[in-house]
Amino acid sequence: MTDRINVTKTSLPPMEEYIQEISSMWESHWITNMGEKHIELEKKLKEYLDIDHVTLFTNGHLALENAIAAMDLKGEIITTPYTFASTTHAIIRNNIKPVFCDVEPDTCTLDANKIEELITPETSAIIPVHVYGNICNVEEIERIAKKHNLKVIYDAAHAFGESYKGKNVSRFGDASMFSFHATKVFNTVEGGAVTCADQELQSKLYYIKNFGIPGEDRIVFPGGNAKMSEFHAAMGLCNLRHLEEYKAGRKNVVERYQKNLSNIDGLRIWKKQAEVDSNYAYFPVFFESNGYDRNHVADQLKEHNIFARKYFYPLTNNNEWFGNHGSETPVALRLSEQVLTLPLYPDLPLETVDEICDIVIHSKL
Repeated sequence: MTDRINVTKTSLPPMEEYIQEISSMWESHWITNMGEKHIELEKKLKEYLDIDHVTLFTNGHLALENAIAAMDLKGEIITTPYTFASTTHAIIRNNIKPVFCDVEPDTCTLDANKIEELITPETSAIIPVHVYGNICNVEEIERIAKKHNLKVIYDAAHAFGESYKGKNVSRFGDASMFSFHATKVFNTVEGGAVTCADQELQSKLYYIKNFGIPGEDRIVFPGGNAKMSEFHAAMGLCNLRHLEEYKAGRKNVVERYQKNLSNIDGLRIWKKQAEVDSNYAYFPVFFESNGYDRNHVADQLKEHNIFARKYFYPLTNNNEWFGNHGSETPVALRLSEQVLTLPLYPDLPLETVDEICDIVIHSKL
């Protein structure tokens, strides 16, 4: 294969559509500080996500970090090590101790059956992560949180546009964080959001992202600067119009992978969860046995100019900075050593998917 195939490719609207969307800025000269594009995107997202409040941020990391701060959480937060480093860093940067819970082997999401044994008098919240678009056991997590009076913030970076049992994922927990990074199903180039139903929390999120300034001549909160620009909001408005076609294209690619890689001894592939309207964000393959080795398969793909990703590896509790504590979450550790996410984007040619699958199948040691 001559052309480089990356694990993902940014979805972009037609250039002319974006130019038209931003043209009014050359008249208004209003390019940041919650202008008309920012306001319109928040409105459109509230409608799409079926949620009362959407607060836009510069990126998903600051959205999560500031959500934790806005809830004034302290002590310990129970979370998963099977996630991007941002989830853990957002907790630590709020001077809170992350307590790592193991994950379910099938969904890679937080194992709700193991949460209660980790709760201490210092526990203030749970931060589960929807992984690859797999939705957490939201019913059990809600039960546990209510029983122990804990807050729940979902890291929904992988789950934009999804619903479970007909309910949008934005409506679970006390808040959800979404990432709109260029690699995501829906992107604003860089960006993120926090969704919630609580007006007081929404107000705090607004203050914290805007220097604590609610309006002219007032400062009510020691906030920072995490505002989304008008250019990024305009990209979001364009991409939101095309989201369903992006999802449809991704679904076609996923179904081709499933057709080619199902029933291959030694491989376990992603399967759609029951009662979840999926966004087809990622296609992970777990190399479990029968002569398959994840690292070897990744090397073989690279030789053909195909760049898959060991996503998530290393675990956030098993790296050189945090320390080697992966053995404390053995299921997550095993998954991290087996997983490879294969290239996936809406316009990935199905013939290329076939070539990728052929390389994977024939990459035994």
